[in-house]
Amino acid sequence: MRKFVLRTGRTALCFAFLAAAIGGTAGAHPMPEAKPVQVKLMNTSGADVGFATLTQKGDAVVLHVEAKNLPPGVHGIHFHETGKCEVPDFKSSGAHLNPQTKQHGFNNPKGFHVGDLPNITVAADGTVKVDIESRIVTLAPNQPNSLLKSGGTALVIHAQADDYVTDPAGNSGDRIACGVIGQ
Repeated sequence: MRKFVLRTGRTALCFAFLAAAIGGTAGAHPMPEAKPVQVKLMNTSGADVGFATLTQKGDAVVLHVEAKNLPPGVHGIHFHETGKCEVPDFKSSGAHLNPQTKQHGFNNPKGFHVGDLPNITVAADGTVKVDIESRIVTLAPNQPNSLLKSGGTALVIHAQADDYVTDPAGNSGDRIACGVIGQ
């Protein structure tokens, strides 16, 4: 079964509904652990707002995000198809990573994108520290669902929450932070 696990240091949020909504099977061959990939996150002015670390652990990629100076509240976060984060709008990162040409959202009967992730919650002080596990992406090269594909990919935080159904981006609004995931 493919699943996402979300753990936060400040809040014990239950995403069991999300794990139940995601079906399928894990890869036939677990991936070995590899060197973590570091991602610098910047805001729409180009200022550093934090970092993400991606680590392959077996057949899962663990995404660890620590950021500051973000608007408090719930925000969509996604893997995007192009390894570019050009200010001020980050449209250079393209659409969500979607090698299987599905529609968007965990609750979309025609979805979901490989780049879809659970929402994150930014605290009142503008900080977020969260781990998200994905079994539908990999750091292994030469795979259609690899975050380290030729040209790279990007991690994007959006202004609003992802509604998990509306194609193409869950009504998650503007792109407010971005980081290039490269080899």
